[in-house]
Amino acid sequence: MVKLNIHSVILHHVKMVLKTPFSNSLETVSNRELIIVEVIDADGYTGFGEGVAFTSPWYTEETLVTSWHMLKDFMIPKLMDTQLKHPSEVEKLFKGIRRNPMAKFAIEGAIWDLFSKKEEISLAKALGGLATSIKAGVAVGASNPEAMLYEISKRIEEGYERIKVKIKPSQDIAIIKAIRNAFPDIQLMADANSAYSLDDIDRLRAIDEFGLLMIEQPLAADDIVDHSILQKELVTPICLDESIASYDDARRALDLESCGVINIKPGRVGGLSISKKIHDLCAQRGIPVWCGGMLESGIGRAHNIALSSLPNFTIPGDVSASSRYWERDLILPAVTMNEGLIAVPDGDGIGFEINREELERVTLSKEVILF
Repeated sequence: MVKLNIHSVILHHVKMVLKTPFSNSLETVSNRELIIVEVIDADGYTGFGEGVAFTSPWYTEETLVTSWHMLKDFMIPKLMDTQLKHPSEVEKLFKGIRRNPMAKFAIEGAIWDLFSKKEEISLAKALGGLATSIKAGVAVGASNPEAMLYEISKRIEEGYERIKVKIKPSQDIAIIKAIRNAFPDIQLMADANSAYSLDDIDRLRAIDEFGLLMIEQPLAADDIVDHSILQKELVTPICLDESIASYDDARRALDLESCGVINIKPGRVGGLSISKKIHDLCAQRGIPVWCGGMLESGIGRAHNIALSSLPNFTIPGDVSASSRYWERDLILPAVTMNEGLIAVPDGDGIGFEINREELERVTLSKEVILF
């Protein structure tokens, strides 16, 4: 059994420019700011994680600034006083820190990478993943119908097997109908980002006729009960995203039959260990899962690829090629897709080298914390 002899942590605040602004019903993101966490071991190993909180609290209450504060002032000091043997111990270590899942994932992901490198195995293998490749899906941001149809056409030509479109009450049935008329056979899903309420049941019920793979998070971000009511009115499976912030949230949602699918984002639920537990629970209940995206750099994307290699990730996730979002990524080589598939790296840890030159170029500030 390896020992994790962490002696320092470096926090990098980076700012990356998206190739195309990404819009949904709540926000438009043009520049992606992230926290890159670098954990350095006394034996010469380095692990990397990524904090995926946005700069404003439109997705959850957590922001980049609050994540930085929690990492620097609470989570990293707890690591200083602890001898870890396995990354799964991080969840218990941080149990006294309420919420802040994206900060928790940032440091826990780096420790998983470090652990896997010391064990000389891939992160996917360390998590129990079996797949050697995963199916790639892609999200198309909200825009005018012509632009959306053009982008969908491009993504299909590139080989993406599942298309996700953003919807809201003023832009839903007409755009979905237009997409279905143009592409009757694609795996199509709609992401509402909590834009609807139970008053919109008739409008949501009308979506059933388009044969969608799922409708993601139609109701409030903190709701499980109303989604149970809505799911009974729909043929289309509901997928819960923001509502699932913990293992217990997932358990309650399944007990209430609030959804037919769960989107697992390690940043949203607090780490890879909890993500794996939710995956296992859903597998036991016969509920498929998929890995959602948070406009990650290649570092966060590498963690998502490893997680998606677990067997119940049967639906293509938002794990796209690096070129979908970035001119230059923070990893070498960049994530690529071939005939709709992304290879699961078999190298140690996340399986990618860090593009140090690019990391330095996009870094706004950094802080070194010595143990």
